[in-house]
Amino acid sequence: MNRGVEKKVYQLEDLSSLVDNVPENLQDAVTQIHYKMISHQAYDNNRYVWSKDDFELGTPLGKGKFGRVYIARERKTKFLVAMKILFKSELVKGRVEKQVLRELEIQSRLKHPNILRLFTWFYDDRKIYIALELASEGELYRHLKASPHGRFDEHRSAKYTYQVADALNYCHLNNVIHRDLKPENLLLTADDNVKLADFGWSAHTMSNKRKTMCGTLDYLPPEMIEGKAYDDSIDQWCLGVLCYEFLVGNPPFESEDSEKTYAKIRRIDLNFPKFVTLGAKDLITKLLRRNDMRISLKEVMMHPWIKENKKKPSRETFARRKP
Repeated sequence: MNRGVEKKVYQLEDLSSLVDNVPENLQDAVTQIHYKMISHQAYDNNRYVWSKDDFELGTPLGKGKFGRVYIARERKTKFLVAMKILFKSELVKGRVEKQVLRELEIQSRLKHPNILRLFTWFYDDRKIYIALELASEGELYRHLKASPHGRFDEHRSAKYTYQVADALNYCHLNNVIHRDLKPENLLLTADDNVKLADFGWSAHTMSNKRKTMCGTLDYLPPEMIEGKAYDDSIDQWCLGVLCYEFLVGNPPFESEDSEKTYAKIRRIDLNFPKFVTLGAKDLITKLLRRNDMRISLKEVMMHPWIKENKKKPSRETFARRKP
């Protein structure tokens, strides 16, 4: 895992160099933060045993099927995280113990700017605690629905599609298939960047072949619903569905019932509203095709529509959570 990632370990004598690019009025504060982190017993120490006593829990951020998420602060450094707390009894009742352990194993090893970091996890008799990177603006789905007409403009769609493609490409290089890409599993940071999250359905596979049917109905690829073996190119299919949903506001194969959705996916019955540009159509149609014909994630990142739009100023501003 983490192909090509080299861990950098800093010493106290490095403190001055760590603030070279920080505005002068903030250098003292940033230096103090770095000092606390480097001085922490857990820094570069895999034997440090974390516990709930290391954190102060704050405001609830969300509620899931098996637990809750809170903003939390590490006591010594004051570093903020999102603390996901799962109840063991609920995991056992739902028979998802192995799925959770697989998720922890995969996500804890992935380190990429557009993948939500899993810093550490620990447990007691009743609960599992997972300290995650704090993406303060929450689910991207909420911002999509709050946008004008319930869809993003071309700039935001291209920018987010590029970032997700980059994150997925990193996953594939590390033999990880995400398998559940959708706006609800993407989080947004305060500086308007995407974080790929929720690796509950992910698979770490050296053979790159799977047959398990999983994910979300509107995002399922043809080979999966046909019960065929599939590879990591299912993530490219999901990326095409995601890009379409960014631009249009709903998935391309959405229907009034599941059987009609399955039928449209099998036929790749794809229709675009008139406002979708030719460049966007070209990218999406190159992703939403049979698995041996989909373009690669690197080709997505180099696609002319992506390159043209991802750095343009947006006509929109994302809807920040009210304090």
